[in-house]
Amino acid sequence: MSKIRTRIAPSPTGSPHIGTAYAALFNYVFAKKNKGDFILRIEDTDRTRFVEGSEQEINEALSWLDLDTDESPLKKGNFGPYRQSERLEIYKEYIEKLLTAGKAYYCDCSEQRLLKVREEQQSRKENPHYDRKCRYDPPIKTNNAVVRLSVALDGETEVEDLIRGRIVFENKLIDDQVLMKSDGFPTYHLASVIDDHLMEISHVIRAEEWLSSTPKHVLLYQAFGWKLPHFAHLPLLRNQDKSKISKRKNPVAVEFYRREGYLPEALVNFLALMGWSMPHDQEIFTLEEMINNFTFDRIGTVGPVFDVQKLDWLNGEYIRALPDHELVKLLLSGFTKYSKDQVELIITLVKERLKKLSEFDKFVAYFFEEEFNPNVELIQVVSGHSKNDTIDKLNDLLLEAKRIENNNWGKKNLEDILKNKPDQIGWSKTNYFQTIRVCVSGTNQTPPLFDILEVIGKDKVLKRISANISELEKLSD
Repeated sequence: MSKIRTRIAPSPTGSPHIGTAYAALFNYVFAKKNKGDFILRIEDTDRTRFVEGSEQEINEALSWLDLDTDESPLKKGNFGPYRQSERLEIYKEYIEKLLTAGKAYYCDCSEQRLLKVREEQQSRKENPHYDRKCRYDPPIKTNNAVVRLSVALDGETEVEDLIRGRIVFENKLIDDQVLMKSDGFPTYHLASVIDDHLMEISHVIRAEEWLSSTPKHVLLYQAFGWKLPHFAHLPLLRNQDKSKISKRKNPVAVEFYRREGYLPEALVNFLALMGWSMPHDQEIFTLEEMINNFTFDRIGTVGPVFDVQKLDWLNGEYIRALPDHELVKLLLSGFTKYSKDQVELIITLVKERLKKLSEFDKFVAYFFEEEFNPNVELIQVVSGHSKNDTIDKLNDLLLEAKRIENNNWGKKNLEDILKNKPDQIGWSKTNYFQTIRVCVSGTNQTPPLFDILEVIGKDKVLKRISANISELEKLSD
């Protein structure tokens, strides 16, 4: 059996797409499952869409996700470097072989003529396709002409897909595709097939959107007399409305998820769940566990919904599994404005509530900020009592807090002092402690009350209780 070799072949047209990471994951996992190679190829023949620096971003994104390639396009190896723009002479050599064998032909039809042909076909309710004029009436001059593949007019082309099984295409519905553009650059179809063959790619694992192109690729392999690779077309990632995932409805750049503070392990785990499943429906698993359990028959054909809420939940699970010192280190790498001492002081209190690292500062601002805006509207809701009754109880709380010595301002002592207060004043524990919580933090969603009182400190607590009393007094009855 020949060595398993897979590849990911993005175009350097901007920040790498989450769909690229999705396809890269399955290519990587299958290769590693079989002790094979995972290759990165940069498909940069469309120079009009080329973005400087995009290639570096692609490499960094794959490395961040721990999907490192075995042969980088940035280094010369047995096969590299893999930039299609540097392989133009190779493509020209092979296009000449097709022309000589009568498997391809020159076409000099203008854009205007092609547009007219398409419009006439659409008016007859036909699928738009090239009418093969130049196949039967070859141009005299080939300068500025494209090269098209000669597709058989009858018969069928079969594709065996590792996920979808046997798929049959009628040849009469396959267009005479352009293989070489008039500027001498190959189209995706030609360059992809030649590169996959020369790089000995054994398995082409890519998105479902390329399924319609696969019979064209099969015909090209046959025209060259080459052995076919195995094909597997992954289900498309979809928005909630089942449309193909796009930046109009979901962030699609890998960098966005990195910047928001999703952990790479969580994002990889989430992408793995998009269309594939572990035995026993296990939802949280490592990349290594995926490799050990991977089979194509566990991939579905229905496009999975890219559910950001599910990703948030999964990321929160990974955050909680981190040792505190590692989480502190990650937060200090660019996700917080607070100092190491401040982060270490509260990390155990907020860790359970974090879904993304980027949320940290928003969750903890009330611990440290001197500026505090009382939330008296929420206080009135959570107290469950009249304004004047609430003011009386807060004044009582203020006096109680002032009597506590600074060196006794700890969560255990605070709890001992306040735990029986609700019974003494005739309030429920929920109403009383939630009122205090909102008073000192501005929200009713916080870590345990006595923990936050200890960390915020006596001086700030007193100021905030006083500020809330003043604002409540301004309200009309």
